[in-house]
Amino acid sequence: MDKFLLLQQVLERLAEDLQQAEQAARAAHETATHEENIAENKYDTLGLEAAYLATGQARRAEAIRQAMAHWRQFRPRPYDASKGIQLGALVCLVDADDQQQRVFLGPDGGSMKLLCSDQLVQVISSEAPLGRAMLGKGEGDEVSILVAAIRQQFEVLRVD
Repeated sequence: MDKFLLLQQVLERLAEDLQQAEQAARAAHETATHEENIAENKYDTLGLEAAYLATGQARRAEAIRQAMAHWRQFRPRPYDASKGIQLGALVCLVDADDQQQRVFLGPDGGSMKLLCSDQLVQVISSEAPLGRAMLGKGEGDEVSILVAAIRQQFEVLRVD
């Protein structure tokens, strides 16, 4: 599986998300500033609500821009067993039920699932609980996280 293809897919998805957030911010701004939405009394809050929504969407768009900047600068390195799993690692995990999953460890802001070479890949950051738990681990090591008071354990099968 090609890490640079995954990187390109993340950037494409972030670009789509940015376009949607910008479009939503514009629509909310237009609603907030439209002359028909001027408050006629203290209970008429449509314009105010739209303004809050426009602000939230603008913040979301800015967060996506920052994530895109981080991902554009990101260059995944080959796996170095002496350092263990680091940012840029493509990891194959297996759980207690022998279910395998592939995880690509990248910069913040790229949490998503992608289809690459007919395989589903979960993209996470090193700040995610699973990402933190994997850092420094190697093939054959156990990875354990606590999710909603339930301990989940995985074995690292392969790292690229």
